[in-house]
Formats: sequence, structure tokens, C-alpha cells
Amino acid sequence: MKIVRYCVDGEVSYGALDGDAIRRVRGDIFGDYKVTSYALGLSDVRLLAPVAPPNIIAIGLNYRDHAGESGAAPPPRPLIFLKANTSVIAHGEAIRLPAAAPGEVDYEAELCAVIGRTAKNVPERDALDYVLGYTCGNDVSARDCQLRLDSQWARGKSFDTFCPIGPYIETEIADPENLEIYSRLNGVMMQKSSTRNMIFSVRTLISYCSHNMTLLPGTLIMTGTPEGVGFARKPPVFLRAGDTVEVGIGGIGVLKNTVAAE
Repeated sequence: MKIVRYCVDGEVSYGALDGDAIRRVRGDIFGDYKVTSYALGLSDVRLLAPVAPPNIIAIGLNYRDHAGESGAAPPPRPLIFLKANTSVIAHGEAIRLPAAAPGEVDYEAELCAVIGRTAKNVPERDALDYVLGYTCGNDVSARDCQLRLDSQWARGKSFDTFCPIGPYIETEIADPENLEIYSRLNGVMMQKSSTRNMIFSVRTLISYCSHNMTLLPGTLIMTGTPEGVGFARKPPVFLRAGDTVEVGIGGIGVLKNTVAAE
């Protein structure tokens, strides 16, 4: 099932995408819910980010080739950082180049797991049972802030609009650890890999994170990006106003956003 979150006349609802129609969901998607027969057309609603996460947990350097292009050794354990949940935007919305740091804004295609129920100290063998579904994400990053100006990553990863996710949550993914993942910038392929190339699997990441913090329903876990990011290219490629950036993941779909100045 493809779960969308949408707004009509100021009312926010969840729905199940059925072709070009959205069937309204009644109840709690993180608990008991029912997909009703009441349907709206996609053109009749404003699509929102498919979840409003209470926390965004991101993983750095989780593909060996990306660690290499970044000049870093593969980490011995998952490298956790956090993004502000105010950075979330939906499919179709604009990534804004922040006035405070507009010059070195980069893209990062990522598979995102959406936690479906409270998880704490979860063993790896059970980890995927705590997932509601998966969505596409773009871990947009201001590299000057992240790598030179600040001593940590929080600001460079958390500017408003720096976490596009969507377009929906796919609940029927049999194996999240064997999915094609790519990014395109203005139609040009920039990243192309598979989630099987992760250093730490989705199961491992969920279990590890749950042993360090409680994962609340709706928590977003961004599982890392493969090689091909802009700052590691020669010459570097950064996002500019007027660009279009896409993140595609096999079995899920394509997240597409434009880029504009703040």
C-alpha cells in the first residue's frame, strides 16, 4: 500500500494511493486504521510530506564508496546525526538555498525507514517488524557549514527545506536491503547504486538506534547515501536556483524537488 498525507481546505488526512485517486484512511496509521471507499483525485488535494516525524535520525558514511570519496574510513559502528524536523518538505516543494549559506548546498539520495510503533532495545532479527514502510529522502547538506565552518553537522543538515521526503510511504517492500537507489540533477544521473551496498543494513540500523534512543511512531531513519555526491566531484557540483533534483528508489518511486533561492 502507498500511504499519502494530504491537505484539503486546511484539514490534514492520510490516504491510500490507488492509481490517480486517494482513498481516505480513517483511524491511526500507527495503530488501528481502515481504508475507506471515499476517494479524491490527486488534483483535488495538496500532497504533504508523507509523515511528520517526531525525530529524524540520519546515518553518515553508510556506503563504503561514499566514505571513500569523502576521504573517510568506513565507520566501525553506525555514525548517527540528527536533522531538525522543521527541515521536512514534500515531493514537489522547493529546496531553498539558505541566505546564510547558499554556495555549497549538496544532494544525497537516501532510503528512509518510517517507524510504525515504539521501539526500544529491539534485536536485529525483529527490527523490520517495527517499520511501517519506506520512502525516498534527500539529505540536503550545506557542505561549507558541515565541513569547514562548524565543528558539527547540525546546522549544515538542518536548514529549512533540507529534508525532502516522499512522495508516499510504501508499506510492501519485501527486502529493503536490495533496492536500486539513484539521484538525478537536471536529468543527469549523479548517483546510482543499491541498498545492498550499505555497510550497516536497515535491520542493523534500526536495532542500533533503538538501543541508544526510543524510536517513536513516525520516526524517520535516513539510512545513508551512496557515492556520487556533489562536493566529492571534480569540479564540485552544487545545487543552484532553477535546478531540479530527483531521488529514485526501486519499488518505491521518485521524489522530485526544484531548487530556489531563499
